[in-house]
Amino acid sequence: MPTLANPLGLIALLGIPAVLAIHFLQRKAVELPVATLFLLERTRREAASGRKLDRLIPSIPLWMQLLAVFLLTWWLAEPRFQKSGSVQRVAIVVDSSASMMVFKDQAIARLGKELSTLRGAAAGIEFTVLESAPDRPRLYTGTSMDDLAARLKTWQPQDGVIDPTASLRLARSLVSRDGSVIYLTDTPVETLPFEATLLAVGEVIGNVGFTGVSFANEEGTLVWRALVRNYGGKAEKRTWFLQTATGSSEPRELELAPNALVTLQAAFPANAEHLRVVLSADRFSADDVLPLVAPKPKALSLFTATSPAFAKLTDKLLASLQAIEPSNDSAAADLAILSYDPLDPVTREGSSILFVEDATSAGSYLKGGIIAESHPLMNGLNWQSLLARETLELDRRATDKVLLWQEKRPLIFLRETDGRSSLCFNFDLRLSNAEKLPAFIVLLHRFAERIRLAKIAPASENLETGQDIRIASAAGAPLRISAFDATGSPLPAPKKLAAQALPGFLRVEQNDVVLLDSAIHFADTREADFSACGQSGPLESAGGVSVENHTVADPWWRVWLLLLLTALLVSWKFTARSAEPACS
Repeated sequence: MPTLANPLGLIALLGIPAVLAIHFLQRKAVELPVATLFLLERTRREAASGRKLDRLIPSIPLWMQLLAVFLLTWWLAEPRFQKSGSVQRVAIVVDSSASMMVFKDQAIARLGKELSTLRGAAAGIEFTVLESAPDRPRLYTGTSMDDLAARLKTWQPQDGVIDPTASLRLARSLVSRDGSVIYLTDTPVETLPFEATLLAVGEVIGNVGFTGVSFANEEGTLVWRALVRNYGGKAEKRTWFLQTATGSSEPRELELAPNALVTLQAAFPANAEHLRVVLSADRFSADDVLPLVAPKPKALSLFTATSPAFAKLTDKLLASLQAIEPSNDSAAADLAILSYDPLDPVTREGSSILFVEDATSAGSYLKGGIIAESHPLMNGLNWQSLLARETLELDRRATDKVLLWQEKRPLIFLRETDGRSSLCFNFDLRLSNAEKLPAFIVLLHRFAERIRLAKIAPASENLETGQDIRIASAAGAPLRISAFDATGSPLPAPKKLAAQALPGFLRVEQNDVVLLDSAIHFADTREADFSACGQSGPLESAGGVSVENHTVADPWWRVWLLLLLTALLVSWKFTARSAEPACS
């Protein structure tokens, strides 16, 4: 069946009723002198009536004029015929954010209805389905709508908010300029790059869910506090209960005003390893359960050997750090805090925080600009208000990494040797205002946590879905990762060391030693808010460029044009002949 490149050409068909109307109107009879009176009676009807609507009289001009109208319409409509083997390519980028879980069935149904309009004039259609996360493999490539729908039914959108630009760029490169790119999402957007077409399938729904959790020790009891948020514009009622391996508590009612936050809290059961706080279900289930473990960071053994002058500073540092175990063994301690007198040097091979102790008279204040190097320990810290006096300096090695300069003098540097680190302060803290700077205490905490992270020891943590995990482990022995959903049922082990995308539990073991026991909870408030969701209109069919590429023009158009001219000439000739008056 041909495709009309210019459907407006069909307007020319209005010429058919015009031609028929003209031929229905008969001409007024021509007066002819006759010799016999009885012939006058036969012409009376026509002569007396004049111009009137009468029966259609077939004639050569009529048929030629009708043929001319059909030929003109055919020529103006610009018919095009399908190319053999032509393919319309369609790339579909599906929003892989977690909120799409709610609308997945609607998305599959809507997609099935809309894609049939995109084939256009092509002989076939080819689909490529990508996720909005650009590092994911393709979900589907093929020509079957049924197979595409079946693949999408197994797809699990679990990410946070993702910019689809990279995936849309890839989709456009796959289908070239002539193909179609569709972005399937639940939230309408104003414009899309790379000439992509929006297909939004969402709707505004209410949702109540957990947004985060914190822990505190109160009178020797571990207490958890969880925030519950109502994202909707109307009041909601829910129930919640606690669940452990040994049983569940009685459900309790919870009322939330529109857009309200409510705090739930209770003591963590002393005899439970894992705890689940469960809300009554709604359409978005990811934030309806809060898995928990009792947090237990790696213990960090700390050895202190500072002079009495630094005792107050050392006590403040010990009080501010978590999970610290004092140690009297310098060699076995994970971290040491030392004061260093250049006149009586004391060295330590392990990780340490080292302060200069200058017993000589203080010099003048150091001058010049303060410059912090780019380093994870220094990022975001402001040292511009630091005041330090001229003192004796530490012996700096060529391999030391300077973190803070004042003119040409290194004020703070990092020494790393054989996997051990030392944070060296190359000025006397007592002769500076460093203790009053937030950057100073933050730097000490970052360094201590860096040492803690590098320690191979068990830990229990509460993590968010999708969060990267860093674990120190022994070389050579493989890690065994096991994942469980919120009910404790096993899940496929993650391919990389990261928290799974759905709430549950994760355990990492090495040599039968549990290095990490973690609970994974959903806390992405952007994905839990459905107030901006909505739907878009129907997709447009394949455009003119697609028709031009998948079809060829009518090869007989010159013949039709010649026949049109011939029909007009024949009609004119016979019309002119019939108009000549008869001889008397």
